Amino acid sequence: MIKKTIEYMDLEQIAESGQCFRWKKIKDNKYSVIAYGHYVEIEQQGNEFTFSCSQEEWDQVWYNYFDMDTDYGAICKMIMESGDSHLIEAYNYGSGVRILRQDLWEMIVTFMISQNNNIKRIANSVDMLCTRCGTLLEEGGYTFPLPNQGKEEVFLDKTMGFGYRDSYLREIFEYAKNNPNWVEELRGMSYDKAMEELLKRKGIGKKVANCICLFGLHHVEAFPVDTHIKQLISKYYPEGFDPDRYEGVAGIIQQYLFYYELKG
Repeated sequence: MIKKTIEYMDLEQIAESGQCFRWKKIKDNKYSVIAYGHYVEIEQQGNEFTFSCSQEEWDQVWYNYFDMDTDYGAICKMIMESGDSHLIEAYNYGSGVRILRQDLWEMIVTFMISQNNNIKRIANSVDMLCTRCGTLLEEGGYTFPLPNQGKEEVFLDKTMGFGYRDSYLREIFEYAKNNPNWVEELRGMSYDKAMEELLKRKGIGKKVANCICLFGLHHVEAFPVDTHIKQLISKYYPEGFDPDRYEGVAGIIQQYLFYYELKG
């Protein structure tokens, strides 16, 4: 058990921001998280966080996962000086949102599941996939299944809630299993190259590819545009929204805008 003081982080806001689908709410201000084969419970009181892990595990897993190296204070300053009243309002509403550094393979699969879907249904499908194909952890919960753990009968089971996506998921598991270096190669690619490579796979369009780049590769220049983003741009930015104005952090800006549109 360790305690950390962290600014610009809110567990509830992150859990409901649409970037992670495996967080479980234990009680108010307390969540369980499974990532990279590790399980942790986190409780928040203001800027004070308690993690049910050792200092060594924090250093090796969770420090990076929670994006501790990004200067969110500098991003706050940039937003407050932007003159963009809607963005400032959105930021004040969801300033505790961070871009988690999640597992790339998990993001590929979960965002393929996410297209034309809602957060509750996505979470249910991902949870069932992990339970039926992943590995049970001693602490509780299941790991996210590796490519060679994908079971044909799971993708054919209509109760999983995959719908038309089942054939895409079956294919991506098969492709990753037959090309074991593919995921690692993606990690070494630039944003543009990774987008090009991801768009070659069936079931991955531009929006999903951008989500994978942002949440799985931490290419924070990625700016996914879905129905919510299209609506807010039409409503608040009739002359258009230029992500290049926030070069290098546009994806983080997108999350503040997205969260406010979703929850505000």
